[in-house]
Amino acid sequence: MKSNPEISIVSPIYKAEGFLDKLVAEIEKAMLTLDVDYEIILVDDRSKDNSWEIMKVLSSKKPHVKSVRLSRNFGQHPAIMAGLSQAKGEWTVVMDCDLQDQPKEIVKLYNKAQEGFEVVQARRKNREDSFLKKLSSKIFSKVYGYFTDTKYDNEIANYGIYHKQVIKSVLEVSDYIKFFPLFIAFVGYKSTSIIVEHAPRDSGTTSYSFSKLVSLAFNTIISFSNKPLKLFVKFGMIISLLSFCVGIYYIYQAMHHEIEVLGFTSIMVSIWFLSGIIITTIGVVGIYVGKIFDQTKNRPVYIIDEII
Repeated sequence: MKSNPEISIVSPIYKAEGFLDKLVAEIEKAMLTLDVDYEIILVDDRSKDNSWEIMKVLSSKKPHVKSVRLSRNFGQHPAIMAGLSQAKGEWTVVMDCDLQDQPKEIVKLYNKAQEGFEVVQARRKNREDSFLKKLSSKIFSKVYGYFTDTKYDNEIANYGIYHKQVIKSVLEVSDYIKFFPLFIAFVGYKSTSIIVEHAPRDSGTTSYSFSKLVSLAFNTIISFSNKPLKLFVKFGMIISLLSFCVGIYYIYQAMHHEIEVLGFTSIMVSIWFLSGIIITTIGVVGIYVGKIFDQTKNRPVYIIDEII
């Protein structure tokens, strides 16, 4: 393997002991078709199974396989960033380890990139995911698009091939919350997408629970958009305007001696309603302050423990 291979394949690893050998074998088969120099970078996100032991064996037998282990579980997207930091290729492929992203599609991605594109993403036309995962992905794309005034394609995830200049720009994005597909959209460059075959998960189950998916979506939207704050400002202005109009109406009634006893119900409803708005608004502001606090601490989003 040369010091600067043509293609680097980066894959974050978590609970993958059952299909690591097959993953590497399928990548090698695809690379034989292309006949270019390459490296495989496997990043162990401190998996609780025997993934690291298998990765060490693979690296000892195959000089083109680099195994990276993080000091603890940081999450899929920080693990991707750790892998990108080790990539030396002119082109970098990012793919999941569960073989739903099929290695044979690397050939199509690479050939398309040679037409003059710096980013070629894989579009999963027929997703082999659970109904819940597909539904949550679709909802996230709509909500994210609304809050950021952009279009997010839920048929595109991490899988794709990216020029080294794109990877360099992505690594320079200093956001504490990491989400690789959105970073690719942010940095720009000449991009396209192609339809690829999406396979069922080879074995096991996804490590993303519904609560983790919701948390990832929430953190990503907060990280990339300040629209929730703007919406609450607009909502507060609307409530203020309505309150002003109601106040004028009550003053008019008082001047014409039409008010005898103020209603207890209306007072209590107003207090609870406005208090709810105030508390919610403070809560949203507090979330943003918390994210600013995380960002200003400037802690690393991943720590590499060992490289083989």
